[in-house]
Amino acid sequence: MSSTRSRPHRLRAAVTAFAFSPSLLSAQGTIATAPGAAGVMITGNPLRSAATAAPSNMLSGNSLVLRRGSTMGETLDGLPGLSSSYFGPNANRPMIRGQDGGRVRMLSNSGVPLDASALSYDHAVPIDPLVVERIEVLRGPSALLYGGGAIGGVVNAIDNRIPKAAIDGSTGAAELRYGGPATERGAGAIVETGGKALAFHADGFWRKTDDMKVPWYQRPTDGVGLVSSNTIINSASNNYGGAVGASMVWDKGYLGASLDTFHSDYGTVAEEDVTIDMYLNKLTVAGEVRDLGGFISALSGQWLASNYQHQEIGGSGEVATTFKNKGSDLRLQAEHRKIDLAGGSLAGVFGLQTENADFSALGEEAFVPSTTTRQFAVFALEEWTLGDLKLSLGGRIGHSKIDSEGDAPGKTQFGPAQSRSFTPLSAAVGGIYDLAAPWQLSANLAYTERAPSFYELYANGLHLATGAYEVGDPNQEMERGINLDLMLQWKQGHNLFKAGAFYSDFSNYIALLATGQLVDTDEGPVPEFNFTGVPAKLYGMEFEGTWRVLDSSNILDLVGKLDVMRATNEAGDQPLPRIPPLRLTVGANSSMGPWAARAEVVYAAEQDRVPTYDVPTPAYTIVNLAASYKLGFSGGEGLLFLRINNVTNELAYNATTIGTVRPLAPLPGRGVMAGLRISF
Repeated sequence: MSSTRSRPHRLRAAVTAFAFSPSLLSAQGTIATAPGAAGVMITGNPLRSAATAAPSNMLSGNSLVLRRGSTMGETLDGLPGLSSSYFGPNANRPMIRGQDGGRVRMLSNSGVPLDASALSYDHAVPIDPLVVERIEVLRGPSALLYGGGAIGGVVNAIDNRIPKAAIDGSTGAAELRYGGPATERGAGAIVETGGKALAFHADGFWRKTDDMKVPWYQRPTDGVGLVSSNTIINSASNNYGGAVGASMVWDKGYLGASLDTFHSDYGTVAEEDVTIDMYLNKLTVAGEVRDLGGFISALSGQWLASNYQHQEIGGSGEVATTFKNKGSDLRLQAEHRKIDLAGGSLAGVFGLQTENADFSALGEEAFVPSTTTRQFAVFALEEWTLGDLKLSLGGRIGHSKIDSEGDAPGKTQFGPAQSRSFTPLSAAVGGIYDLAAPWQLSANLAYTERAPSFYELYANGLHLATGAYEVGDPNQEMERGINLDLMLQWKQGHNLFKAGAFYSDFSNYIALLATGQLVDTDEGPVPEFNFTGVPAKLYGMEFEGTWRVLDSSNILDLVGKLDVMRATNEAGDQPLPRIPPLRLTVGANSSMGPWAARAEVVYAAEQDRVPTYDVPTPAYTIVNLAASYKLGFSGGEGLLFLRINNVTNELAYNATTIGTVRPLAPLPGRGVMAGLRISF
């Protein structure tokens, strides 16, 4: 089909233009929020401790409303240690400390929905932030509770689709949004009702966008070279979906289920007439029983079944490739009562998790075979508290079996059926110590093993989204690494300062690296990239702070964030690809009665520490503004907001975008977004 066959040539044109025109690149950011949010961290914190040793972020309430983007990646981009893969505005997966794909665990209410977003940069995450009530992020290895793949971290989108407590009467919320550089039209609504014994939830969302407006830039185009444009071609989208859920609730627990669906039709920015039609249907059953009175004080469980499909469609309407992923995730967890130990108290949880996935890819872009993945693991986490000291110790051991079906009839691409098995082991020890008030020190040391993914083992073909021939290694060894996190925190009233550092040493890190060879394909010669295990080191620092300079009827806070990291392939003394540059954000938040306003300046340094096959991304400085007004009415409240991003309309490119797509998809230009959220 011509619409897909031309893509590698256009991507090579993009690479050529990018390599010889770095002066064309200049950026975009998001409105800053005050660090943290009210409430106790849920993700990675089954014992509901007030503080955790692992670095974390949490967004909820008005902070989430004002920061909410069209994707999870856009919503979280700019938080300390967080960036996004940015394959245009629609396929925008979160990255944590330069890690993405299978190393970042995307969760929905701590469950694992199946999709194909880790397989390819042009595959979207099927979670819409419009109906998410809270987002929690764990930075660094989080494999103990959520699987060995979470070496980079965990992103957990939390909602109340399965109510966990009684709902007194009826409550709800609705949000309308319009504007921005993609002329977004969006709406979402949540309604909940119930009584003492039953609780019901329903939600729905719809979001439609046009092609993204950007500052004028030179777009690489086959047969023409560079052409001027102020839009990202083929970046429009149409998303919709919703859920219904119900629970039986009582004083000591709940049992419920939800059924939800997500649909998305969006363009792929690497090709002008290829669109993706994607859906995810998901059934979840969850429950918990507390205060059991014996050694086991609480039991909880969740089962999630996913049915995912997306089809890549050419301009003629013909389906070029169909991706499917079906399977389930089961998690059972028990909490034991607190035990007196050496003058302190010991609390803990233990449990098991199983994951099953059947994946298939059929058509022109099938660069991986159909596979089945079966995983089973047991885990335990203990927490000992003695005065101002809190220590935690956890471990996880699992078994992973990944089978390739090999070649389809009449083809010789993937070879015969193959099978690999792995037994990954992970362990972590952490501590929190309250120093002289108001200082607190935390540390976390983890050893992690990650089984290779099916594409790291069995890929063998032209990946049209990246314009590269990608080759897995069926003999791939497990990924192994040691990670150390340190954080010092000072908090006094509304004032806060956090300084953190991390260091990761991998004896085997599976990276997609250029071989320097070209492979002849039906589309012509393309560069070869192999999934290769190499020794690697990643380290960096993260800072964030808030200082209240005015605290009266008018409030003024100064806020700031800084993160910087380095990542090196020790085998070839080469930088690892797509690592975010140093980023600094300074801003001010003010409020006066129902009015609030925010302003920030975002600076990203030039990223010139790149592999030999990539090119530097220049530095940028941008300005973002926002204002809001709180509404009050009988039985509810509302929030009117206005947001202006990239006020100066500066041309910007993302250093963490794959190099072949970076010159095709600048970051958004100036955009004015208005919205209204009402809750009752």
